[in-house]
Formats: sequence, C-alpha cells, structure tokens
Amino acid sequence: MAKVAFIGLGVMGFPMAGHLTQQGHDVTVYNRTSAKAKKWVAQYGGKSADTPKDAAQGQDIVFICVGNDDDLRQVVSGEQGAVHGMHSGAILVDHTTASADVAREIAAQIEPLNIGFLDAPVSGGQAGAENGVLTVMMGGKQTHFDVVKPVIAAYSRCAELLGPVGSGQLTKMVNQICIAGVVQGLAEGLHFAKSAGLDGLKVIEVISKGAAQSWQMENRYQTMWQGQYDFGFAIDWMRKDLGIALDEARQNGSHLPVTALVDQFYSEVQAMKGNRWDTSSLLARLEKSRS
Repeated sequence: MAKVAFIGLGVMGFPMAGHLTQQGHDVTVYNRTSAKAKKWVAQYGGKSADTPKDAAQGQDIVFICVGNDDDLRQVVSGEQGAVHGMHSGAILVDHTTASADVAREIAAQIEPLNIGFLDAPVSGGQAGAENGVLTVMMGGKQTHFDVVKPVIAAYSRCAELLGPVGSGQLTKMVNQICIAGVVQGLAEGLHFAKSAGLDGLKVIEVISKGAAQSWQMENRYQTMWQGQYDFGFAIDWMRKDLGIALDEARQNGSHLPVTALVDQFYSEVQAMKGNRWDTSSLLARLEKSRS
C-alpha cells in the first residue's frame, strides 16, 4: 500500500483516483471545486484536503491531473502548491497533457528539494480511465519509474518509460498527431460513403476487418454515421493538445502539415458551437459543407 495524493478530479482524475483506493492505497484528494472532492470521498472513501499543499503532506507519491501548463504550475508551486507539503524522497507524477518545457521546468525546480518527477500523460480517454486500462507514457528517471509503476497499475494496462523528463509529453504529442490524421481520414471516408449512397455501417463492418482498421473506426463509426458527438474527448482539449504539438514542432524543426490542417478544421467545428463535441465531429464539418 502506498500513501498518495491525487490532485485534480476531472473526468479522468476522478476515476483514476478511485482505482487507487480500490487497490488498497491510502489516498488523499484535492480538487479546485470542493464539492467534487466531497463527492469522490462519498463514493470511494479516502480523504480530501483543502489545498494541494495539505493533500501532499506526508505522501510518498503525489499525482496531478489538471488542465494545462498554467494550472500545473499553480497546483505545484503556487502559494499553497503541492511542493510546499512534499517531503524529501517523495515523487511527483504529472498526468496532465502539457508541454515538455513545463515538465522540464518543474523537474529542475524540485530536484534541489530531492523530490522526484515523472511527466506521465495518459491515453485512453474517459472510458479508459473508468475501466482502469489507460496507457501511460512517462519521462524521468528509472528509479522513480520503478517506484511508481506498480501503483499506477491500478488504472493502466500499459506504462512505459520513454526517456528523460519531457519524453512522456513528447510521446503524447506523437499520439495526438496520429489520432488527428486518422480521425480526419475516417470522417472523409464516411462522408464519401454517404455521398456515394452506400450503407456506411456495412462498409465499415467490412473494411474494419482489413488494413483500414483503427481504434477510432471501431469505437466511433456508428456515432459518426448517426451524427452523435455530445460525448468523448472534447475538441477544445484536442486543440489544446495539437497546439502544444505544433509549438514543439516549430522548436525542433519537424513539419506537421496534416496536423496543422486538422487543427484548422477543428477550429471550424468550434465555430459551429462544437467546442465540447467529441473529436470525431470532423464529419459534421464535412456534412455542413455538403448541405
């Protein structure tokens, strides 16, 4: 059993922290909205704290899952940030999808305090968090990874160390780049099928058995065909992630023309008031242009 804190109880963090208690770990949570923390305690047990500092007090591992770089800085090193409550030898694990730069910044800030750091963004979405089958991509030291891996097994089916601090975030960027292209391809395929008068559901049932198969195809084709998008990974969050990847590409000299184009397409869906629609709603943009 590990003594841990979990900071950030959004659609991902809430069930992730719950899996930790279900596996017998001693969990203290913090959430900016205290009502969410109270709801979590009522559902899973454990304890809640009034500040990130209080949540981190005396814990061996502090997990964080918040919105962006600025949120991360605030809960780590703000006036009541977690680092002010952590003891020497503790490990900070950040599940936020953030920039590689902020990961390196935080690691450098807390290293003199003898606090370990792992950047550890996740993939698998809300369903993956709820079912405890997330993929975790991590950057940091092997010694810290070895301590943390058996604990995060509570909500993951794959966790790998990819290199030094920042490598987890860079790998998550690769993940989002690949997803963007696949979703656009699937949207165009279904759009073409409709325009050609095909039964899209039957088409996908056939081609998903071959080389075109993907997670997006298996899990999104039915809702896309029916025009249902009010669930899943919101476009606002995907654009945040793609923006991070495009910024990093400008720094490392890589060329991401498809990613940039799909990001533009997502901005058009936002203009359709689809900010909270699932990323598969790229099809809605094509259907609008057809009508």
